[in-house]
Amino acid sequence: MSELWSPLVRRLTPYVPGEQPKIADLIKLNTNESPYGPSPRAIAAIREAAGGDLRLYPDPEATALRDAIARRVGLTAAHVFVGNGSDEVLAHAFQAFFDHGDPVLFADVTYSFYPVYCGLYGLPFEQIPLDEAMRVRVEDYAHPCSGVIIANPNAPTGIALPLTAIETLLAAHPSRVVLVDEAYVDFGAESAVSLISRHPNLLVVQTLSKSRALAGLRVGFALGDPALIEALVRVKDSFNSYPLDRLAQVGAQAAIEDENWFSESVARLITTREQLSGGLRELGFEVLPSSANFVYARHPDRDAAHLAAALRERAIIVRHLKGPRTAPWLRVTVGADEQCATLLDSLRGILLSNS
Repeated sequence: MSELWSPLVRRLTPYVPGEQPKIADLIKLNTNESPYGPSPRAIAAIREAAGGDLRLYPDPEATALRDAIARRVGLTAAHVFVGNGSDEVLAHAFQAFFDHGDPVLFADVTYSFYPVYCGLYGLPFEQIPLDEAMRVRVEDYAHPCSGVIIANPNAPTGIALPLTAIETLLAAHPSRVVLVDEAYVDFGAESAVSLISRHPNLLVVQTLSKSRALAGLRVGFALGDPALIEALVRVKDSFNSYPLDRLAQVGAQAAIEDENWFSESVARLITTREQLSGGLRELGFEVLPSSANFVYARHPDRDAAHLAAALRERAIIVRHLKGPRTAPWLRVTVGADEQCATLLDSLRGILLSNS
C-alpha cells in the first residue's frame, strides 16, 4: 500500500479475472471464451471501419447498434443501453439503482464481481446461500433490500431458473430493480426480455463475449424500461461519454445481425457440452445440469485443486475457485470437440495414476 492511496482504494478487494497464461500448445478451458471465431461478417465490418474515420469520435449513443439489438429482441432503441463489456454495464447499474440503504441481494456462489462492485460504491450486500443442490431459491430473497441481482444461468454452476421464478422476484420487489445477468442465456436458458413490458423494475444484462465470440471486442448491453435506461445513460455520461469505439460498434452490430452464424455456433457448442458432461460422468464426476458454455463438476474421490494442477502439467487450464462451497468443484469451459476429448483422456490418465 502507498500513503498516496485514498481510504477507498485501501479498502478495495478487486476482482481476479481468469488466468491468461503463456503456455505452449495450451488448451484453455478456464475463462468461458468461445472455441470458435466470431461471425465473418463482424470481422469484415471491423476491417472496413479501420480507416481514416478513426480520427473521429464514435457515436456516443451507439445508435445503429442499439437499433440492431432492439430489432432482434422486439423492443425499441429506448429500451437498450450499451457499454464496454457487460462488466461496465453492471457497474453502472449498481451505481444507478442499488443505493437505498438496505443490502443488495445476490447468491453466495455466483459471479464474484458483484461484491466487488458493492465495495467500490460502498453498498451493503447480503449473500443468499444456494441450496444443497447448488440452486437459487427465490423464496429466500423475499425481504427488504436495495435490489436483487441474479445471474441466469448462474455462474459458476451453470444452472438456470425458469421465468416463473424471475417473475416471483419481480413481484416480491416492485419498488426495487431486479437485475438478471444473462451472460450465458443463449446456451439453453429462457431470457427474461419477454417480461420487460410488464415489469418496469426488470433490467436484463447480456454480453457479446460468449455466444457471439467477441470477448476481445468488449461489448455488453442492458435491456429494460426506458426510465431504467435513462438512469444508466446519466451514469455513463458522468463517467465516459464514448465507451464504445467505432470498431466495437460496427463489429457488434454485424454480429447481432448474423443470425445464421449465431444459431449454428450455439447449437454446435450445446452438442459438445452434452458430450463433455456425459464423458465426465463416465469418469465418476458429478456434473451439474448446465445451460451455459461451461460445466461445473466434482469428483467424489479426488481433490479438485489437485486435478486442476495435474491438468495444468498437461497444458490444460480449467478454473478452480477457492472457497468453502466452491473448492470441491472445477468449472470447465466447453471447448472444441478435440479439446474436450483431450481433456477427458487426460483426466482418465490422472484418475488411473492415482487409483
